[in-house]
Amino acid sequence: MASNVVPAAIPQTDPRAGYLAQRAAIDVAIARVLEGGSYILGREVEAFEAAFADFLGVAHAVGCANGTDAIELALRACGIGPGDVVFTVSHTAVATVAAIERAGATAVLVDVEPGTYTMAPHELSRALQMSLPGRPAAVLPVHIYGQPADLSALVEIARKHGLRLIEDCAQSHGALYRGRSAGCFGDIGCFSFYPTKNLGALGDGGIVVTNDASLATALREMREYGWRDRYVSARIGINSRLDPLQAAILEVKLKNLEADNARRQAIADRYDEGFAGPPLAVPARRAGASHVFHQYVVRLAERDALRDHLAAAGIGTGIHYPVPVHRQPAYSGRLACGPSGLGVTERAAPQILSLPIYPQLADEAVDRVVATIRDFFG
Repeated sequence: MASNVVPAAIPQTDPRAGYLAQRAAIDVAIARVLEGGSYILGREVEAFEAAFADFLGVAHAVGCANGTDAIELALRACGIGPGDVVFTVSHTAVATVAAIERAGATAVLVDVEPGTYTMAPHELSRALQMSLPGRPAAVLPVHIYGQPADLSALVEIARKHGLRLIEDCAQSHGALYRGRSAGCFGDIGCFSFYPTKNLGALGDGGIVVTNDASLATALREMREYGWRDRYVSARIGINSRLDPLQAAILEVKLKNLEADNARRQAIADRYDEGFAGPPLAVPARRAGASHVFHQYVVRLAERDALRDHLAAAGIGTGIHYPVPVHRQPAYSGRLACGPSGLGVTERAAPQILSLPIYPQLADEAVDRVVATIRDFFG
């Protein structure tokens, strides 16, 4: 007899499940902040900054309002602004380029590696040899999907050319490169705590990390109007303060980040095993690095058909990202790119698909995703 039971929908990500998994501790932390009476910066933010710095193995962490502000503050603290060129990628959230422009600098886009979708060092080297729309000042690689870029090569190039290295770590909380945390290799590392991130708030938030005490001082002043003494701006700044409610929540969730990342990696391993047969490309894994799978991104020419097939089965997917930054209406025709163009980026955009992945995703749900995709290929 046929069953009339409709399988439960599987979302692509589920931040509510992350809250429910730690609800008791999070609710205690929220109540503590509400009852404490201090609602701007303060000890909750300081405690989380210290805990996050210790987790990464870095000297200083400065909380801010979101990941976009984190990049803008990093650039400003490094003295980067009008007339300066920042090399980054087009295969990223638009926030990366938006932050460069908010700092007054000019973005020059270089292509990515075909397997990892992170900045290709050889393309950066080529871009540095061309005529540029300003003074080369910084390299801003994105550790996309949870995997570090080729940091050894990028650090070497940045040092050779006297450039600042600022890491966009918005998707790589807890990822390692040769035993060290992403965010610790450059002058500054920038993180987002958007709710779906590996370490996600229940709202917005960001943080900037560095081993340079002078940069940390500049960042702390710039995030609050440039104040050194209250109400007196020693430098030009903005208003970008991490909410103490979010800081308290993040400190709770930080305690489980390594376990959550391990679960993401186990889900990725299960996907890898299940997709040994079907003709779709699974995520590449960089030797010497740990991928924490903010997203599990497959690639195939029939992307849209597969997405429809999964949706019909109640399985959510995402596309990170459907339109490269340089092809978006606000940026089209006005961003410079490296001499090789952005062919790898443009070929990837119509073929990538993010499958369900979050720590609370059950093995049975993973297996259902695998079975549905295998069914698509017959």
